[in-house]
Amino acid sequence: MANEEERARLERIVAIACDQGGFTLKESLKVALPDVKWLDLGTDSAASVDYPDFADKLADAIKAGRAGCGILICGSGIGISIAANRHAHIRCALAHDVTGARLCRQHNNANVLAMGGRMIGEAVAKECVEVFLNTKFDGGRHQQRVDKLGSC
Repeated sequence: MANEEERARLERIVAIACDQGGFTLKESLKVALPDVKWLDLGTDSAASVDYPDFADKLADAIKAGRAGCGILICGSGIGISIAANRHAHIRCALAHDVTGARLCRQHNNANVLAMGGRMIGEAVAKECVEVFLNTKFDGGRHQQRVDKLGSC
């Protein structure tokens, strides 16, 4: 029972991190989704930073049990998703629309959603995060494929 309670608690905590290209979108998502319990791991300004550092912070927070899943944002979403996927316990998917955000959970059991702050509008990004957080993994035929990706 305690394990289920801990899992439910973690599912409600969402780590979020970005580089300067995602800073504005990160801040707007926190305002647009006030019911989400955010664990903000930075960056804290539009000053230039290195996106791998923030992908690492988010991966570390998930591994340490400080969050159940995460949102990463850089200018395109590409670099930060590559950096996140270097961690064995992370399955990060880049999405540009709601369909991608839904399918990365349903079919791939992604635990991190990446977006491009210069590629996606605020309203679409908000919808993507809502769908990502509220979609469950389908399992079934998808499980054997996810198993081939490694542990997570």
